[in-house]
Amino acid sequence: MSRGGRHVSSALSVLAAGALVLTGCSKGGSDTGTNGNKDQKNAEAQQAAIKFGGTADSQGPAADVPGAKSGGSMEVLQRDSFAHLDPGQIYVSDQMALAQLIHRGLTGYKATSDDGHKHEIVGDLATDSGTTTDGGKTWKYTLKDGIKFQDGTPITSQDVRQTFERLFAPFITQGPPYLQQWLANTPGADYRKLLPDGPYKGKHLPDSILETPDAKTIIFHFKKPHADLPYALAMAGYSIVSAKGDTKEKYDKAPLATGPYKIQSFKSGKSMVLVKNTNWDPKTDPIRHQYVDQFNFTFNQQFETSTKALLADSGPDQTGLSFSNQVDAGNLSSVLRNPKLKSRTVSGYQPYVGQMNINMSKPEMKDIRVREAIAYALPVTPFVRAFGGTDAMEVAGGLLSPTVSGYDASFDPFGKKKKPAGDPDKARDLLKQAGKLNMKLTFGYTNTPEGQQYSTAMAAGLKKAGFDVQRQEIPSETYYDQVSKLNNNYDIFHTAWGADWPSASTVLPLLYDGRIIADGASNYSQINDPHVNSEIDRINAITDPVKAAAEWEKLDKYLLTKVVNVVPTAYYKQTQIAGSKVGGLVYDDVIGGIDPRRLFIK
Repeated sequence: MSRGGRHVSSALSVLAAGALVLTGCSKGGSDTGTNGNKDQKNAEAQQAAIKFGGTADSQGPAADVPGAKSGGSMEVLQRDSFAHLDPGQIYVSDQMALAQLIHRGLTGYKATSDDGHKHEIVGDLATDSGTTTDGGKTWKYTLKDGIKFQDGTPITSQDVRQTFERLFAPFITQGPPYLQQWLANTPGADYRKLLPDGPYKGKHLPDSILETPDAKTIIFHFKKPHADLPYALAMAGYSIVSAKGDTKEKYDKAPLATGPYKIQSFKSGKSMVLVKNTNWDPKTDPIRHQYVDQFNFTFNQQFETSTKALLADSGPDQTGLSFSNQVDAGNLSSVLRNPKLKSRTVSGYQPYVGQMNINMSKPEMKDIRVREAIAYALPVTPFVRAFGGTDAMEVAGGLLSPTVSGYDASFDPFGKKKKPAGDPDKARDLLKQAGKLNMKLTFGYTNTPEGQQYSTAMAAGLKKAGFDVQRQEIPSETYYDQVSKLNNNYDIFHTAWGADWPSASTVLPLLYDGRIIADGASNYSQINDPHVNSEIDRINAITDPVKAAAEWEKLDKYLLTKVVNVVPTAYYKQTQIAGSKVGGLVYDDVIGGIDPRRLFIK
C-alpha cells in the first residue's frame, strides 16, 4: 500500500513518519540512540503471521475499550484531503484509515489486545475468515444476518459480486490488484481481459470463478492456491459496494457506508463530517466501535500546524487528533522526551520504505550509469531530517522493511548508511563515463513544507554530481494519482510503500512487475525487466514462507545492483499526538497509526 499523500505512498512519494530511534540509524537529525531495542523488537514482531479466526472470533460486538463512554464530537486535523472514497480506488494510507470507520469487507483485522500489537483476521461482514478444503483454491464465505448499507438496504451476495466485478472496469485504477489477478490467473494488468467492462454491460464472472448460489453465499474459485485470501479481503480496497447504489465514477465522492459512520458532508480540500450510521449493527461487528457522535475533519493542516494546535490543548483541540499527521520535525524530539505528554502520544514502526523512483520510460534513463549516478549522488540526510531525524526514520539500505521477512540489515548497495549525504564524486565519474554531465533531471516533489525542504536539499546534492535539476511541485492530495500516470513529466520522484501483510509478496511484485505497468498502477518507476518478471512468478509459487522470504531477499538485491530503477531512502516510524480529552488512544501496528475504531471523548 502507498503511504498517503504525506509520505509515500506504503501508496503508501512518501512524506511522513515519526517515532522512536533505531539502533544503527544513520545521522540525519537528532541521534539519541535510545529505544533501539524496543523498535527492533516492534519491527520483528510485525513479521509474524496473523492467525485466521473462526465463527466465535467473528461475532460482535467488539470488546469494550477500557473507560470508554459515548458522546461528543472529535476534531480531526488532516494535511491532505481524501482523493478517493470508493473502496475500489483506496490504496493509500490516509484513505485506508478513514475506511476503518465507513467501510467493511468480508474479513478484517480485529485487535486482540489493548496495545495495538496483537491481531487476528476474522469475519467482518462474513461469519468467519473463510473456509477452504483444497489448500486455498476454493474459498467459501457466508454473510452474517443483519448487515446493511447506510440506506437500510440489506447486504447480499449480489453486492459482493458487484464489488469484485467492478474492479475489472477501466475506471478503477488506484486500488489493489491481488484478487483480480488471482481470479484471472494472470500477473500484471492482463486481468482486465477477463471482464473488460466490469458488470456494467450485462456480463458477469462465471460461476466457475465467482459463485453466488444464494443471497448469503460467496465462493471464490482459483486455478492456483491462494492461502492469503483472508488477508487480501481485509484490505479497504476490497470493502463492499452497493450494487443498487453503484454510481460508477461518482461513487468515489459519495459512497454508501457499511461501517459505524457515514459521510454527512464532504468539501474536498476543506472539510468532512462523519456522523453515526444508524443502520450499522454492533452485534454484527467484532472490530469497530461507535463511541463518538461526530468526527469533524479539517484539511490543509500541515504537520507543524496540527502539532502546535494539539500541544496547546485548548478549546476544541482538547478533543482533537489526526488520523495521519505526525508530530512535525521541529517539535518531535521535545515531544518524545516530555513525560507530561506520554499519555497523549503514540509511536510505532511503520511498514513503509521510502524510495526515489527513476522513471524508466524516459530515454535518457536507459543508461544504467546514469541511474547509478543518481543513486550514488542522492543525499538521503535531507529527507530524514525533514521529518525529524532519526526519531522519525532510519536510513534505508534495501527495499524490504524491517517489519517484513527477508529484511537484511547489512544490505547497503549505495553506501547510504555510511554516507547518507551521498557520494557526488563517484556519481560525477559515472556521468562522465556516460557522456551525460549537466543532463537535465526533472524532480517531482509534493508541495508540503517537508517536500519543499527535502527536495531543495536533494536537488542541491544531485547538482554537485553534475545534474541540471529542475524541481516541479505536485499537489499532495493528488500526488500519487499524478506520479502513477504513464506519461508524467518527472524523471525522479519519491514514493513510499508498505507491505499489505507481512510478506515481500505484497511489496516487490506490486512495485516492480513490468506486466502491471498502466495508468494508476503502483509500478511507479515503470520497470519492465524479464528476469524480475520471471522471478516474481517463480517465487510466488513457493509455498514455504521461509524459503520464499529468502528468495525475495535475493530479488531485492538484484533490483538494486543490476537494475537500479529506484533508490531506497528511509524506513518509517510514526509519532502522533492527541488532545487531553481523547480516550482510547492506541497506535495500531496494522493500521500504522492511531486506531480510529476505538476512540472516545473522556
